[in-house]
Amino acid sequence: MMGNTMYQIRLYIVDATKSSTKAVQELEALLEDKLKGQYSLKIIDVLTEPELAEADKILATPTVIKTAPAPETRIIGDLSDSEKVLAGLGLEEPS
Repeated sequence: MMGNTMYQIRLYIVDATKSSTKAVQELEALLEDKLKGQYSLKIIDVLTEPELAEADKILATPTVIKTAPAPETRIIGDLSDSEKVLAGLGLEEPS
C-alpha cells in the first residue's frame, strides 16, 4: 500500500487494563492489515516508563504517535474506529 516506507509508531498505555489491552489489540490488527512488515510498534506503559511519556508530553492514554515518516501525528483515546485511526496516522488514501 505505501511502498517501502517504514513507519515508526509508539502506543502509550497505562498498565494492563482492559482498555489498554483492547487498544493494543486493535492497533496491532490494523497495522498488520495495512502495513504488514512496514512498521515498528513500541508499546510504552506510562507507569513503568514515565520519562518517555513526559518527553512525548503524553496527557492521556491510549495515545498513538507516528514519528516516521514525517509529519508526526497523534491519536488520543478510542482506537476502535479504524477509519479515524488510519486517517489520524496519515495511512488512508484520500477518497
